[in-house]
Amino acid sequence: MKIGISCYATLGGSGAVATELGKALAMRGHEVHFIVSGTPFRLGYLGYFMENIYIHEVETTSYPVLQSSPYDLALSAKMADVIRHFDLDILHAHYAIPYAVCAFLAREMLHSHKVRIVTTLHGTDITVLAQDPLLRDVIRLGIEKSDAVTAVSQSLIDQTNELFEPACPIIKIHNFVNLHQYRRLESPKLKRRIAPNGEKILLHMSNFRAVKRIPDVIEIFRQVRRELPAKLLMVGEGPELDAARKLTCKEGIADDVLFLGKQDEVAPLLSLADLLLLPSQKESFGLVALEAMACGVPVIGSTAGGIPEVVEHGVSGYLASVGDTEKMGEYALSLLQHPENWKIFSSAARKRAAHFTMEEKVSQYESLYQRLVLQPQECES
Repeated sequence: MKIGISCYATLGGSGAVATELGKALAMRGHEVHFIVSGTPFRLGYLGYFMENIYIHEVETTSYPVLQSSPYDLALSAKMADVIRHFDLDILHAHYAIPYAVCAFLAREMLHSHKVRIVTTLHGTDITVLAQDPLLRDVIRLGIEKSDAVTAVSQSLIDQTNELFEPACPIIKIHNFVNLHQYRRLESPKLKRRIAPNGEKILLHMSNFRAVKRIPDVIEIFRQVRRELPAKLLMVGEGPELDAARKLTCKEGIADDVLFLGKQDEVAPLLSLADLLLLPSQKESFGLVALEAMACGVPVIGSTAGGIPEVVEHGVSGYLASVGDTEKMGEYALSLLQHPENWKIFSSAARKRAAHFTMEEKVSQYESLYQRLVLQPQECES
C-alpha cells in the first residue's frame, strides 16, 4: 500500500509513535510518505538511508495581508499534492488538530480520490484542546470526516465518547514499543560518570509542559534524596524547563539533578535508571512509561488517563492520585531501599511491556488500512 503519515515532527509521544509506525510499515514493504513540517525527530538521527520512506516538508509563504503564515492551508495543499502525485491509498493523521481536518480538506480538493483517512487521537487533542468551545467543533469535523478513528487508550476513547458521541465506534490500538531496541543495556562506565558513588538514579523524560507536573517530579526526588544518595536525570525540553532549573536551586538539590536536554537515543539512558517518575496531570497513554518498562525500569506515577492501562499498580510500578507526591515518594523509597523487591518489579515491568509489542500493534494498523482499502465502509469497527 501507499500510505501517507502526517504528524508533529517535534519531541513528543504522538510524533514518536507515528514515526515508529511509518518505519515499521516501510520495513514491511509499504511505501510511506511523511507529510510534515520538518524531519520527524525519530527519523533525523538514523544516519542511514531507509528504503520505502519519503519525506515531504510543508513550506509556508508569508504575505503582508496575512497576520501569520497559513501553515494549516499549506499542509492541506501539500497533502493533496502528495495524494495526487503518488496516488495514496491511506492518509493517516496523527492528532485531530490540525492533521485530521487538513486531511479532510486535502481530499475535498481532489473530489473523488479513493484515499481513505485514518485519524489517531493521542491525548491533548481531546483532553486539552477539545475543552475549548472554539476548537471543539473543528475537532468534531476531523473525527466525523475520517473513515476510521483510533485512540491510544480506553481512557481516551471514553473521554472522546463523552465529549463528542461519535456516530462510529473508535478503535483502540495501544501505543507500542520495539522490544529489541528498548531493553536494559548495562553501561557501567556511563553509570559511574553519572552516579560515581553508587547513587540511585531516578529519571523523568517529557516535553516539560505544565501537564507533566515537573514540580512534583522534583518534590518526589527531594523526598528520596532526603533518605538516600540519589541523582535525577531530566531528559527533554519545553516551557517548564527554566522553572525546573530554578526550583532545583531553591531546594538546594541542583548538584544532584542533571538536565540532559533533548536526546535522540533514550534506551541507554533509561537503562541507567532505577525508577521512572511520571506524575502527570493528564496522560493519554504514557509512552515513556512503556519504553522504561521495556528497559526493566519500574514506574512511579499518577493514575491519570491511560497510565493504569500500562503500569500495573503494585506489580510493575506504583501509582497514586495526581498531586499526591508524599505517597509517590513513599512508593519510590519502598523499591529503592529494598533491592530484592526492586528486582521483582523490574522483571515484571519487562514482562508487562511485552503486551505492547511493535509487531502486534503495527499489524493492527495494517489490517485496518487493508479493510478500508478493500471494503470502504461508513463506519469501521
